[in-house]
Amino acid sequence: MRVLIAPDCFTGTLSAGEAAAAIADGWRRGAPADHLAVVPLSDGGPGFLDVLSRALGGATVSVEVADPLGRPVSAVILMVDVGGRPTAYIESAQACGLHLLAESERNPMLTSTFGVGQLLQAALAHGATRVVLGLGGSGTNDGGAGLLAALGAGNLDALAAGGARLGDLADDGLQGLAAVQEHLHGIEIVLATDVDSPLLGFHGASAVFAPQKGATPEMAQELESAMGRFADVVARAAPGGRDLLTGRAMRLDREPGAGAAGGLGYGLLLLGGRRVSGVQAVLDAVGFESLVASSDLIVTGEGTFDWQSLAGKVVSGVAQAALAGAKPVVVIAGQVLVGRRETMALGISGTYAVAQDPGQLEASLAQPAGTLSARTTRVAMTWSPRHP
Repeated sequence: MRVLIAPDCFTGTLSAGEAAAAIADGWRRGAPADHLAVVPLSDGGPGFLDVLSRALGGATVSVEVADPLGRPVSAVILMVDVGGRPTAYIESAQACGLHLLAESERNPMLTSTFGVGQLLQAALAHGATRVVLGLGGSGTNDGGAGLLAALGAGNLDALAAGGARLGDLADDGLQGLAAVQEHLHGIEIVLATDVDSPLLGFHGASAVFAPQKGATPEMAQELESAMGRFADVVARAAPGGRDLLTGRAMRLDREPGAGAAGGLGYGLLLLGGRRVSGVQAVLDAVGFESLVASSDLIVTGEGTFDWQSLAGKVVSGVAQAALAGAKPVVVIAGQVLVGRRETMALGISGTYAVAQDPGQLEASLAQPAGTLSARTTRVAMTWSPRHP
């Protein structure tokens, strides 16, 4: 049997490549006669560049940028010639990722996307005319203000000191935004995101994602107010166009993906960026459709398979591709927190948790690769035809 192994990272324990290797090792023990294709995946968050460099090749450029608290951190840009066009791939989490912060440092009131702006500048300095940014895994909630500050859109102290400071942003706080937009007019900017949430509101960046980055309910409310003030100042500095059908002013803060990475998506949309599904961008890059066509079974996975996995994440993207190719897909995850009705709606044939009780969860966190591999062995013996 031909098995395609295509997991996401198991956040906090295994990279996508490590998870794929553990699953492949376990499958070989359970079904040694099967033929395996191993393709780690990403939805735009941590691991985005590792996955793309495997598929696309290209050259990496090392740079030093600011982390969410302004400290120097090493990052890389992947430069690839795509159809004769210099294209830069950027993993924003390298500069603004939650993993760069200690537990005690996680405070989205203070963290900034300034380093992502530095990455974008470096990509342009190396001749990129197209830039694809993976958004995900951020520890920030500043609406992309730090990014804009790095590009010269306004005062650093006002824009690059974290989301909370934006609540006091002056009416002329983005006096350089129009010039930055003009400077980047000929650059194609693509946002590869795993969420389609807007900047503001009950489904926006502050309400939904700030708590995951260390915000209390009171902090999330303050950040929501600050993001609203930021959007008002943006409207003064660079008024948007009008909808041709309704005549109403267009609001980029309401666009799908504006709330990605704590509003970093909003900052990039202001620069003329367009949003695409992060996982779909990766699937296209690795030629996933043809890989599915040449497989009999697809195995995917992630750390926690929950309600967020059902749309925009690697597991849902793989499931949709498998369904389109009429191939069965199974999920092996650290934990499975959704029911069979939801998984069947995605076309998933089976879900298997590494940890099924608190004791097993502790063991899986202590030995993530070993426990994932052992669980996969049992799954392989269930799904693979018996061989003499």
